[in-house]
Amino acid sequence: MFFSNFKIAPSLCPMGGDTSPEQQYSLRWNDFHSSILSSFRHLRDEEDFVDVTLACDGCSFTAHKVVLSACSPYFRRLLKANPCQHPIVILRDVQQKDMESLLRFMYNGEVHIGQEQLTDFLKTAQMLQVRGLADVPAGTAGQRLTAPEQKISPVSRRRYYHAHRGAN
Repeated sequence: MFFSNFKIAPSLCPMGGDTSPEQQYSLRWNDFHSSILSSFRHLRDEEDFVDVTLACDGCSFTAHKVVLSACSPYFRRLLKANPCQHPIVILRDVQQKDMESLLRFMYNGEVHIGQEQLTDFLKTAQMLQVRGLADVPAGTAGQRLTAPEQKISPVSRRRYYHAHRGAN
C-alpha cells in the first residue's frame, strides 16, 4: 500500500519490543528529512519558539537550543550547564557576519561564503565546534570539550536591547 507522503509495509521484526503475534507495520514518512529541514528554516525565519539569544559584535541573534545543541557539542555543553529558560550567550571574538553565516549553516545545512570571509568563518566554526565545519568527532557530545569561555546570562532581551542601544 502506498500513500503520497508515507509508505506502509509489513514488518518482519517486532517494533518497539512488542512480541505479540499480531503483524506489525512499518510507517515511513518519505520526505521526512526535507520536511524537518524546511520546518526548522520556517521556525527561524518567523522566530517562532526561539529560546536562546546569541550576542556578538554588538548584535544579537535568536535561535533554538535544540538546533544549536544538535550542531555543536560546545553549545550543547554550555546550554546544559546553564539551564535558563531563555539565556543570552555572549560570544566574545565572534564577528556578526560569521555568526549570521554559522546560523544559516546550522539551519540549512549549507552556506555561501566569500573567499575574504572564509578563513575567519572557519576559525569561528572551529572555536564553536560546529559539526560539518569543525574537526569534532561525532561521539563527543557529552564529553568535556575545551573552547574559549563564553558568558551566559538569563538577562531579559529587553534589558539587553536597552543596554546596547544606550537606553535605561
